[in-house]
Amino acid sequence: MTVELLVLLIVIVTALAFDFTNGFHDTANAMATSIATGALRPRVAVALSAVLNLIGAFLSVAVAATVAKGIVRLDAVDGQDLLIIVFAGLVGGILWNLLTWLLGLPSSSSHALFGGLIGATIAALGWSGVIWASGSDGVLTKIVLPAVLAPIVAALVSAIGTWGVYRITKKSDPNKVDEGFRWGQIGSASLVSLAHGTNDAQKTMGVIFLALVAHGTLTKNDEMPLWVMAACAVAIAAGTYLGGWRIIRTLGKGLVEIDSPQGLAAESSSAAIILTSAHFGLPLSTTQTATGSILGTGLGKGAEVRWSVMGRMAVAWLLTLPLAGVAGAICWAIAHIIGGLAGVLVVFAILIALSAVMYLRSRRDPVDTSNVNEWPGRTPDADESIESPGGAQPADDTPDADSAIAKDAATAKDTSSSAAAAGASSSAEGRPGGVTADGLSPPPGTSSSEGPGTKSNRSAQV
Repeated sequence: MTVELLVLLIVIVTALAFDFTNGFHDTANAMATSIATGALRPRVAVALSAVLNLIGAFLSVAVAATVAKGIVRLDAVDGQDLLIIVFAGLVGGILWNLLTWLLGLPSSSSHALFGGLIGATIAALGWSGVIWASGSDGVLTKIVLPAVLAPIVAALVSAIGTWGVYRITKKSDPNKVDEGFRWGQIGSASLVSLAHGTNDAQKTMGVIFLALVAHGTLTKNDEMPLWVMAACAVAIAAGTYLGGWRIIRTLGKGLVEIDSPQGLAAESSSAAIILTSAHFGLPLSTTQTATGSILGTGLGKGAEVRWSVMGRMAVAWLLTLPLAGVAGAICWAIAHIIGGLAGVLVVFAILIALSAVMYLRSRRDPVDTSNVNEWPGRTPDADESIESPGGAQPADDTPDADSAIAKDAATAKDTSSSAAAAGASSSAEGRPGGVTADGLSPPPGTSSSEGPGTKSNRSAQV
């Protein structure tokens, strides 16, 4: 096996790894609202999304044909030099995806990829290696303008849709409306997943195709190989099934409290915009589109929007291109200074090490199917049982709620102790279920019941 072939294989593996992170990073775009409203159980949602991402990856190659074209001048280099630039850009994109996943921030995987490629290109070819603005090409036209317009258009469309839905159904039975829209969400969320596979999986296909051309395996005029399409489809589907629960929680519970009509409006507007962009071959950010749609539903309903969460998302969006670019440039510099296969292997080892560190850090505060619908910082009152057509569901059991309940119990104990010291003799007399004087626990063999206004400390179950 030659050195050039080994470098090509490492680039392909890294590209598929990026596709995998893209999958679990962007699952929230399609399924966060359906999981938040209870339309789909968490595991069922990600399994359905994975299958549809797999199918969507085979529907078109229009986006794959435009990846990196009109953004960086990669035709100025070829061979192993081009492979190293592509490799460094992929590593930069993966590291940014993992960092934002760890922080629970729904940033754009597309912009992470393009930022990594731009940074590596600048490091290798200088500023002239990037097309900043040139007619319909350039970073400004293909990345910056869509990044600004996509969330605004999506928010506007979903806000109008949400307002119309609530106007139409305002005289209907709320339970029947909620149940009906939950069924509708299954269809709209499925459409978003299909659109995501059609749009995002092809970005990695384009990168692998570019690497194959650089190696000389393919020419620019060849068709996309079926094995490339299949490998990218499987990688993004596998990542989608993994879940990405931290980002799902942020989009589903952190930005706006979503009801089923809002969820349907958000998913429908996201699907329409993403599929339209895929038809015209535009590598749109599905994350920014989905986030804009969810924001629009809150505005359309007049619901509370957590602007602090939206602010953190906006900061992540602004930093994605430059910081992914910095990571790509550093990776290229390390590979270039060491040189050859050794440089590529060192950067690959750094990628594995940093990925492991971020994964281990995430285990300190795990988010999974059991707490994906819990948003930290809620007050106990906000966590009371929520009525739904399927019956009452217990509220989320957050640390803040536990602390408040423990504090109430301690206060009750102190109060009752003071009363006993003063000679009060109401120990267990008249207390339902044989509750003792401390107000906390019944004697052995008896059952207790909660008095008026008392809050239950039962564990939540999602």
